[in-house]
Amino acid sequence: MSNALGTVVRGLASYVRQRIDGWRTGSRASQTFLLVVLVAMVGLTALLGVLLEVIIPVAMWFLFLMVGTMLLRFVPLLVLAVVLAGVAVWTSMQSDFATPTRESALVIFALALMLAIYQSSRQRSGLPMALSEAVLTQLRDRLQRQGVVPPLPDGWRSQSATITANGPSYAGDFLVADLREGRWLEMALVDVCGKGTAVGPQALQFAGALGGLIGALPPAELMAAANAFLLRQESEESLATAVHIKVDLVTGDYTITSAGHPPALHWHLGHRGWSIDNARGMALGVIDEAEFTPSKGRLHPGEALMFYTDGVIESADRDLDEGIDWLRQVALQAVDARGFTGLPKRVLKKVSRGDDDRAMLVLERMPLTSPERDSERHRGLGH
Repeated sequence: MSNALGTVVRGLASYVRQRIDGWRTGSRASQTFLLVVLVAMVGLTALLGVLLEVIIPVAMWFLFLMVGTMLLRFVPLLVLAVVLAGVAVWTSMQSDFATPTRESALVIFALALMLAIYQSSRQRSGLPMALSEAVLTQLRDRLQRQGVVPPLPDGWRSQSATITANGPSYAGDFLVADLREGRWLEMALVDVCGKGTAVGPQALQFAGALGGLIGALPPAELMAAANAFLLRQESEESLATAVHIKVDLVTGDYTITSAGHPPALHWHLGHRGWSIDNARGMALGVIDEAEFTPSKGRLHPGEALMFYTDGVIESADRDLDEGIDWLRQVALQAVDARGFTGLPKRVLKKVSRGDDDRAMLVLERMPLTSPERDSERHRGLGH
């Protein structure tokens, strides 16, 4: 008996999973099945009210409307709305409510039906609300996964942090990275024109393109290909700034290529401060023959490179040069306080809340002596 019951339960669970998976596809068959189930539940509820001689309040039909709005596409929802409207009127007429109460409840329910239908008709994806949210979440997760730097060899560490404009977890700032042969590290920090959710799809598309090219092309050709990609887009706002770094993790030699991006900062252990890198170039998506002037250098033990987007340094009360000076000072204080550990997050917490996305990346070559001990040594010498 128990084995038979277990078989039935497993079969039922498998059937439910299949139906859920079918709904996630958004297919016509799955939507039709769900509509039939909801209409049957509405009919059963109305029938129980008649058989038990109880009043079915209009609020009950609101519940079915909310479920339909979340799970159904426009046409099935429209059918459900017609059914709910008819059942609501019929059950209300059968009740002994006072006429003003009954009429006001029906008017409110009619407005709710119209709002639900209007909202569904405006879904550009053609998917129900819950499924649209699931798809958008998957896109966000995919974008964030592309920004994960591969594990680096001993002696190297990368850290990054992002704060999106106005709170949503979809940003126009993103990072792509590639590590080949355990030696050649390439990373690109990109700032797509726009803010928050409005730029999310464009950032995802661009991140996919860059993710497939990084490591496969030399830095200059990578930037040229990225520029050509944005120029092919139909939108006039397909603009982006980017900074690309290629590092030899054996020697510490690096090349930085910038496309209209704020200048990178180099922490020099001997000078105890952040110097401004001189890589320059035109922003992506502006002109066909964009020129890029890369910079070269070497990252010694105990040194670091910092990359960031303009949302970190821009504000209403200072220009870019003042913003860079502010960042250099804040980052210096952060290193003096706790070294490079958690540096991007600690610095971004100091940035005034604004309406632009903010991202920061720090690549560190681990010191022979920690930045904290080096800082104490310099203080002891009176520097």
